[in-house]
Amino acid sequence: ASVMSDLEVKMTIKTLAQKGVAKRAIARQLKLSEGTVRYHLKRINSGASDGRARQRQSAEAVAEAIEHWRSSDHELDNTAALHDWLVAEHGYTGSLRSIQRYVARHYPPPKRRTRRRIETPPGAQAQVDWAHFPNVIVAGERTDLSVFDLKLSYSRMPVVLWSDSQRMTQWLACHNRAFERLGGVPAVLRVDNCKTAVARGAGPWGTLNATYQRYAEMIRFHIDPCLPREPRAKGKVERDIRTTRGVIDPTRQPWDSLEELQAASDECVARSVRRRRCPATGTSVLEAYEAERRFLAPLPPLPTPFDTVASRPVGGDCTVAFEARHYSVPFRFVGERVEVRGAGQRVEIFHRGERIADHPRHTAHRLVTDTNHYAGEATETHLPPMPLGRMGRCLEQLGELPVTQRPVDLYGAIAEALAR
Repeated sequence: ASVMSDLEVKMTIKTLAQKGVAKRAIARQLKLSEGTVRYHLKRINSGASDGRARQRQSAEAVAEAIEHWRSSDHELDNTAALHDWLVAEHGYTGSLRSIQRYVARHYPPPKRRTRRRIETPPGAQAQVDWAHFPNVIVAGERTDLSVFDLKLSYSRMPVVLWSDSQRMTQWLACHNRAFERLGGVPAVLRVDNCKTAVARGAGPWGTLNATYQRYAEMIRFHIDPCLPREPRAKGKVERDIRTTRGVIDPTRQPWDSLEELQAASDECVARSVRRRRCPATGTSVLEAYEAERRFLAPLPPLPTPFDTVASRPVGGDCTVAFEARHYSVPFRFVGERVEVRGAGQRVEIFHRGERIADHPRHTAHRLVTDTNHYAGEATETHLPPMPLGRMGRCLEQLGELPVTQRPVDLYGAIAEALAR
C-alpha cells in the first residue's frame, strides 16, 4: 500500500468489499489496519467526500483563457499544448495535471477518433519494417540479428529476410532480395520512420533519407512513411512480425550459420502462405499472391546496395570529389554532372544511368585514378589529355617497379630525357 495513492487504496478497498472479501483479509492484503479499512468503507457507504474536492481549482483563474483556446478551434484533448500556451501567454504557474482535471470537470470528453479500414488494390502497396532479435547464437557466437519483413497489402504475401545489421547497405540489399522473390515491385512502400528511410522528423512531414529516396527513384516506387506512434498504420506487417516472433523465433536454438536460419524461416513462410486465408479474396495467401503478381511493376536492373549517393561535377582534370578523395572518370565526361555512390568497399560513378567508373573505396590514397580514363579518341566535344612525354613515360615505368627490380638502363633513359 505504500506505493499506492490514497485514491487507489480507497478504490481497491471498495472493489474487494463489493466482491465479498472480509475486512480482515482486505487489511492483510493491503498491509493496513482493520480499523483503517472499516473507516474508509464507512465513508464510502455514507457518500462522504474529501474536503479537497470542494476547494477552488487553480485552473479556474485562467478559465476565460481556456474557453478562448477552445473557441479558437483548438482541440481540448491536447492538454499539454494548452498548458504550454497558458504558461507562455498568461503566466500560469499551475501543473499540467491541474489543467487536465479542470478540462475533465468542465468540458465533455473529446470526440472519439474512428479508423477507416481499407483494402488496397493488388500491386498497389507493400508494408516494410525491421524487427530486432538480440542474443541469437550463430556459428557458436551470441549476436544480435534483425529481420526485414516486407508484406504485400492485398494478398498478405510476406518476405522475411534475416540480417546481421540495419545499416543502409543491408536495408537496400534486403529490398533487392525481397523484390527478386516477389518477381516485381509494388507502387508504394509504407515504411516505418527508421533512419534508413526518414532522415529527420516522422511521417508524411518528415524528410526522406536521400540515399533511400534515390534508390526508390531507380526502382520506381513511392515511399510512404507512416504516422509516428501509429502501429495500425502498417498493421499487416506488424502482425507478421508478431507471428515471426511466435513461430520462427531464432533464440529457441543455436544455428550453424545465417543461411541455415534463413532456410528454416523460408520453410515456415512457405507452409504459412498455403495454410492462411487472404481476407481480400478468401483464397489462400499463396493463391492470392499468384493473382496479384501480374499487377506488380516489372523488376528493373537492381543496383548494388549503396549507403551514400551524391551528385558531382567532373573537373578539368577528369576527376570528381567524393569523401575527401578525387576519383577519375573517362575524359569525355569533363564538365558533366555525374552520380557517385558509395557501395560497400567500392565507389561507383554513373552518368545518366550508365556506370562509367569503378574504384576501390576508403583507400589511403587521396587521388585514385585509372590511366585508361585519359586515353582514347577525341569526341565531338572533348579532346583527350596530352599524351605523356618521354620523361613522363619513364617515370611511370619507374613507379610501377619495386626499387630492387629497377634496371639501370631505366635510370639512363631518365638522364637522357633530362639532357634533352
